[in-house]
Amino acid sequence: MLLGRRECDGTRNSSKNAAIGTGSSETPHHTQTIYSSTKPMWKENIERHGFAILQDILTSEEIIGLCEQLDGPGVRHNRAGIRHALGIEPVAAIARSQRLMDIAKGILGSQALPIRATLFDKSPLSNWLVVWHQDTALPLRERREQSGWGPWSIKDGVNYAHAPARALEKVLALRVHLDDSTASNGPLRVLPDTHRLGVLTDDQIHALAEQTPPVSCIVPRCGVLAMRPLVIHASSKSTSKIPRRVLHIEYASSRFIDDDMEVAIA
Repeated sequence: MLLGRRECDGTRNSSKNAAIGTGSSETPHHTQTIYSSTKPMWKENIERHGFAILQDILTSEEIIGLCEQLDGPGVRHNRAGIRHALGIEPVAAIARSQRLMDIAKGILGSQALPIRATLFDKSPLSNWLVVWHQDTALPLRERREQSGWGPWSIKDGVNYAHAPARALEKVLALRVHLDDSTASNGPLRVLPDTHRLGVLTDDQIHALAEQTPPVSCIVPRCGVLAMRPLVIHASSKSTSKIPRRVLHIEYASSRFIDDDMEVAIA
């Protein structure tokens, strides 16, 4: 599977879902209400809507330094970005920084830890759309047959399985924006309040995408989009020359996310 086709490793969608694409209606006024400046506000927005936008989490100097290191020699990119990026020291340092860990622990508890990072590099030379979906696959240390888990796959030597809702509710993604996300460069779009509906079928996602007004997540450079993996989301192709680089970092509430199912660090 090409990394850039769906902005996660392991999503579920159907031809019916693909046919409706990412929709066309926008609700920019609603986007603004999701911006969160204080901890009570962003926690409430994540719990209620499934996502929140936090501005100025990192400094411009930190973003510049990270981008320089990611573009340096020895860092292997594919067409859409970098998979399994937690093995890159600057990425691991950002993921474990106090500011991001405070957000993750504020939602997941004191034992939260980063488990996977992916760089998405959308540009005029590498452009894609992402159909409506949920992020349901998690990296795991070893394969164990457990109720609700599967199907299984291996990506770059790492075990993956589609997880049940009880495990996915213990995961939070923090999307660090290395560039401004604008209305024209393929921002992430979400269907608010869908994260509490469990793991949905293709038909259920299709129906919700037709009924629910989407929200475009316009996030400034240095900002973070915090989101639950089960919130339904998508993105359109970029129509801009402005790149849209996002470092997508996933956190789990603990190493053992469901009985004896231990997450892998990727």
